[in-house]
Amino acid sequence: MDRNQASRRAAALVAQMTVEEAASQLRFDAPAIHRLGIPAYNWWSEGLHGVARAGTATVFPQAIALGAAFDPALVEQVGRAVGLEARAKYNEASRQEDRDIYKGLTIWSPNVNLFRDPRWGRGHETYGEDPCLISRLGVAFIRGLQGDGEYLLTAACAKHFAVHSGPEGMRHYFDAQASLKDMWETYLPAFEACVKEGRVESVMGAYNRTNGQPCCAHSYLMEEVLRGQWGFEGHYVSDCWAIRDFHENHKITHRPEQSVTLALDRGCDLNCGCTYQRILDAYREGLLSEETIRRSARRLFTTRFLLGMFDQTDYDRIPYETVECPEHLELSRRAARESMVLLKNNGILPLDKTRLKTIGVIGPNADSRKALVGNYHGTASRYITVLEGIQDYVGQDARVLYSQGCHLYLDREEPLAQPDDRLSEAVTVAEHSDVVILCLGLDETLEGEEGDTGNSYASGDKPDISLPASQLRLLEAVQRTGKPFILCLMTGSAMDLTYAHRHAAAILQLWYPGAQGGREAARILFGQVSPSGKLPVTFYRDLSELPDFTDYQMTGRTYRYLTKEPLYPFGYGLTYSPCAVTALASEGPAFPELARQDLTLTVRARNQGAMATEEVLQIYVHVRGTEDETPNPRLAAFLRIRLEPGREDTFTIRVPASAFLTVDSQGVRSLRGTGADIYAGFGQPDRRTAQLLGRDCLRVTI
Repeated sequence: MDRNQASRRAAALVAQMTVEEAASQLRFDAPAIHRLGIPAYNWWSEGLHGVARAGTATVFPQAIALGAAFDPALVEQVGRAVGLEARAKYNEASRQEDRDIYKGLTIWSPNVNLFRDPRWGRGHETYGEDPCLISRLGVAFIRGLQGDGEYLLTAACAKHFAVHSGPEGMRHYFDAQASLKDMWETYLPAFEACVKEGRVESVMGAYNRTNGQPCCAHSYLMEEVLRGQWGFEGHYVSDCWAIRDFHENHKITHRPEQSVTLALDRGCDLNCGCTYQRILDAYREGLLSEETIRRSARRLFTTRFLLGMFDQTDYDRIPYETVECPEHLELSRRAARESMVLLKNNGILPLDKTRLKTIGVIGPNADSRKALVGNYHGTASRYITVLEGIQDYVGQDARVLYSQGCHLYLDREEPLAQPDDRLSEAVTVAEHSDVVILCLGLDETLEGEEGDTGNSYASGDKPDISLPASQLRLLEAVQRTGKPFILCLMTGSAMDLTYAHRHAAAILQLWYPGAQGGREAARILFGQVSPSGKLPVTFYRDLSELPDFTDYQMTGRTYRYLTKEPLYPFGYGLTYSPCAVTALASEGPAFPELARQDLTLTVRARNQGAMATEEVLQIYVHVRGTEDETPNPRLAAFLRIRLEPGREDTFTIRVPASAFLTVDSQGVRSLRGTGADIYAGFGQPDRRTAQLLGRDCLRVTI
């Protein structure tokens, strides 16, 4: 069904409603209108990396891990799997007249905010710190969720619009100040791609204000940009209870009726929260017009018609057995394999289980299910932790000793014990082992959404980028034993790894790798597969260069504006078989024509090792002759490739014309400058990446 047809049907249905009935449909928990054959519908469903909060579902790696895979095709398949499972669960719930929260087809994902500061607790819900990466993966996930059939498989939602990435503890009253240059260069590109390329069906407004106006009633963002410049035709939803913040926290209105009026007038069609229960009060006071109410109702029912909720569709026959089916479980495992990033390896990896008698597995995340799943997750029928994955992999070939080592963040595990009550056991395990797998990190109780899980840090943000003190003591104690250890880090954000970099034999970043991620970690550790993930965020040495958390200027933030050398750069990651770009050539127009025509690159790459591996070919662009360019080259295109040992292959990669445009102080994106440098490699064209990989990118100039 095309949008015009769905819109006409929605208009005809809404015309039959009383104003009271139409107003009731603008709440996330919309009641039934029995006389018109409209069942109740709860709009709030989650599917960030699997159907969430609705019972059993395939639990894929967290979004930041999907970002580390640098694989749009994979992300689209994950989105498709989430959509199919949501349909399967919706079909059965509807058959049983279960219209509860989290059981619908309007999936409030993906989160395409930019991860600008490693302290932000919700950063692991995003795909990373780069607009190009976020855009490509966001569009891919949306296409997977929404499908390509006659009807929408599910309705995706790009959130949180816009200029939103913490602090969590201040979000209900915070005003993010961003220049037009930063908005159009950094904060808006992913949303633009989701709307114009992904045709996303809904957009969610953020809690905060941006440049003085609340994001759920923003004249510039919502009216001028979203519906005006970008031509968005779907519906707009508030973040949960964000409209209540208008009068309670932002203080831009005085009472709920004024907040309702402001939000609806600006085009916020759906309220996650309770404030739209006051719509009729605002209407009766003469603050809110009937047409404004009906306009939002028409948009919402257009979405419901596009989903086929009032028709028989092929999707009605998707069986419940689709949930956690073998194909989806294997896809989750593949995503975990592609996402893990090898940060350091002194040659100890891959391990050979036939040469090891005893393996020590130590750490609070070694046997933690929470550390597998991140936040906004579903429930798996089976979990495989890192400990279990290693035990299963080595079988009877080696003895596996285990110690939790410490509490995740408290100074003791048992309340009546003395501090560090698990530390001596961890030292014993290390001393009795040939090699130690040390599993440290965080989980959703230490980084997440404000108020979401009873976070130990209250807001969900991290106070700094250090591991909890209990884990640092464990790390130092294991190091002092002199036994070689491999750090497996399970976090959703960049941490301070300077001590680990000096002392660990190897470091493997696992992120939150999904319900069976421990199986894939073991396969990488023991060399059944080569690691191939790349960092979607910069790992800083410390926070000294970063501006204050509340400063939304991009100066000094992320790899594009960095002046200090990082510990591990964006785009970096090792494999077991080193690869190199051996030749680079460009085909296409001269620089002045690049505003209208894409550029094609031909890249030759060689696997210089003895093991088949996947790699991520990365293209960076830096425009010469204009002060509007970012300080450092920026990602323009990327391609996941596979190279057999000793093999050299040729690849073509398209660099979009938009990659050569720069943004001026007024937010205008256009072609400027005298030419461009184009870099191709398996990481950034920066000194630190070259030092870590032992090779530079190749460059062509146009």
